[in-house]
Amino acid sequence: MSPIAAVYAIFTLGLFAAGPKFFWAFPIVLVGQMLVAGVFGELASRWPYAGSVYQWSRHVRGTTWGWVAAWAYMWGLTIALGTLSYAASGFLLQIFGVDAPSRWLTATVAIVIIALGTGVNIVGRRVLKIMVIASITCEVIGSVGLGIVLLLFYRENPFSALFSSANIPDAATWTSGPMLLAIAYVGWSFLGFEAAGSVAEEVDDPERNVPKAIIYGLLLVGLVVMFSSAALILAIPNLDQVVASQSGDVVSQTLTAHLGAGVTKPLLAMFVIGFLSSFLAVQAAVSRCIWGAARDRSLPGSKVLGKLAGPERLPVNAIALTAIVAVVFILLAGSQFYNVLVNFNIIGFYIAFGVPVIGAAIARLTGKWRPGPFNLGRWGAPITYIASLWIIFETVNVAWPRTQPGQPWFINWASVLTTAVLAIVGIAIYLSVRRNIEAPVGERFAQEAVDATQET
Repeated sequence: MSPIAAVYAIFTLGLFAAGPKFFWAFPIVLVGQMLVAGVFGELASRWPYAGSVYQWSRHVRGTTWGWVAAWAYMWGLTIALGTLSYAASGFLLQIFGVDAPSRWLTATVAIVIIALGTGVNIVGRRVLKIMVIASITCEVIGSVGLGIVLLLFYRENPFSALFSSANIPDAATWTSGPMLLAIAYVGWSFLGFEAAGSVAEEVDDPERNVPKAIIYGLLLVGLVVMFSSAALILAIPNLDQVVASQSGDVVSQTLTAHLGAGVTKPLLAMFVIGFLSSFLAVQAAVSRCIWGAARDRSLPGSKVLGKLAGPERLPVNAIALTAIVAVVFILLAGSQFYNVLVNFNIIGFYIAFGVPVIGAAIARLTGKWRPGPFNLGRWGAPITYIASLWIIFETVNVAWPRTQPGQPWFINWASVLTTAVLAIVGIAIYLSVRRNIEAPVGERFAQEAVDATQET
């Protein structure tokens, strides 16, 4: 998770959708995602295997639903790799004074970023760990520090502005279309916390440590994002006019207005760091999901994708595959097809999240749930049920077709269309591999333990 990417990617969209009161979409989504994180913590403690949502879904709901979660997750995250590298490329070129780069220059730099990020993921866990910790530490310090400076020295608006719609039509009520749209945008900000579960087999005492990482990681980033966003809103000069204009980069404009043009390059550098840290973590997560599915022989080419290589036994082939697909996606950038695929980024996450969460709720209702070392106690059942309702709501909210001025109909329906097309492709692939799929890894490990005991 990246505080910088979480704020920058959706701040202007949310502000223009519902006015300053869009800020309250952050706590709404954070509470909903914290419920999900709690359920994920219980699932990760029970099944701490590589692949996170894939393993949790398969063990709690069976092979077919596990495959559905893996398919949505792999596509959602791999598309995210392309969008993250493309965004980082644009910021990087601006640092070097290229204000209007061509599509192919931006794509070339994005491909270089993909190559370098892939190299970091392949070199080893120690390098990856250092890079991610350093970048997120930089982001948190930068976000909190910048927020404090804005609040103490450059506050332009009263705190009551956080409850204003700035005359956005139909945004006065909390359940209106504009606020629902803001909640959909913010839904992109609080994703990625499940990634700790993807590397569970590479963690000491994963039954306890992975749930903590999932929950505390989301909470920390969520609080930083909320603080930064509130500080930015309160620091926007001529707030009502900015919202009425419905144009421009509000974050950059606000910081430049208060701190001068000299802040531009450091700000862009922070953006690059934020998007790169997200890229590294996303690639690590999706590659483990691919490897975990290949280990179960759930994918075409499982023999190749399921291999581990190097002194640290990393899924090098799976990592390389994510890079290749991301490069293909980058080459499509600028086309209508690219715009359609981008819309599956967030919906892929929520579909993959929904399968294990709803599966856990069904397991509790049918009396089949057995907690692991980490559990929510008596709060486990109500949290799981409410988390299921939240995931269903946000999935529908994100996928709901909304008219965008100047866009063809298929862009407005992009989430639905991509989901349908990928579902058809997925069904065909699943039918071709389902006879070869092995038993869930948890069952295999348990059987191996029994066999070893009997031999002893």
